[in-house]
Amino acid sequence: MNENKFYENDELEIDLMQVFYAVKKHMVAIMLAGMICGIAALVITKLFITPMYTAENSMLVLATEKISTTSDLALGQQLSYDYNVLITSRPVLDEVIKELELDMSYTALKKSISISKPNDARILVLQVEHADPQLAYDIVRAVADESSKFIEETMEVKRPKIIDPGVVPTEKTSPSTTKNTLIGAFLGAFLVGGIVVLQAVLDDTIKSEEDIEKYLGVSTLSCVPDRKDYIDQQNKKKKFKLAKVKANSLTKSKQEGK
Repeated sequence: MNENKFYENDELEIDLMQVFYAVKKHMVAIMLAGMICGIAALVITKLFITPMYTAENSMLVLATEKISTTSDLALGQQLSYDYNVLITSRPVLDEVIKELELDMSYTALKKSISISKPNDARILVLQVEHADPQLAYDIVRAVADESSKFIEETMEVKRPKIIDPGVVPTEKTSPSTTKNTLIGAFLGAFLVGGIVVLQAVLDDTIKSEEDIEKYLGVSTLSCVPDRKDYIDQQNKKKKFKLAKVKANSLTKSKQEGK
């Protein structure tokens, strides 16, 4: 039973040097796989992924310019949560779809809109992501206008002030070509490297005297040379002797010619 336990523990051991040399031996293949996958990710990003553009618009939560008490600030914080819900409500987005004649559903339009709020600020930042930069700009402006009207009518408060209408975006926000290329290269190298490491870990064939002692737990008294190596060695010796004889014959014939 102890002997079985010994072999079970032996099977769990990983020879780190063996893994290191295996990775080193296949380093070229690992780097080549990373390069190929990186180039593939670059081509896919450039040719098959639609670039997206993001337009921004910012809105002041409280229309009043002055805050008289801390309760006004707390009210602004609370209104931020309410505005966040109302801006993407169905009445607002349905009106935007109707106004711009968008070929989008309410759900699709809502997914393209994101709302953020800087810390301790009374400002909401609206962002719309779309493949068409001009349409992204038109949508974010329409959402800001319609939501401010809806908030005024629904909550019976002063209409939120739009402080930054934004501009038409000129640079894409996604996808990131550099990021995707690096991810592709890393995944390719990691996959091939993982296969190499797995093969090295699972390889339990006997290759040397040390492996016999490691896997079988016995010491080697002697070793028999590989027949193939012995034949190769003998062939090399014969070729060397033949070349030496030819060289001697050539030298002797030259001397006799003189």
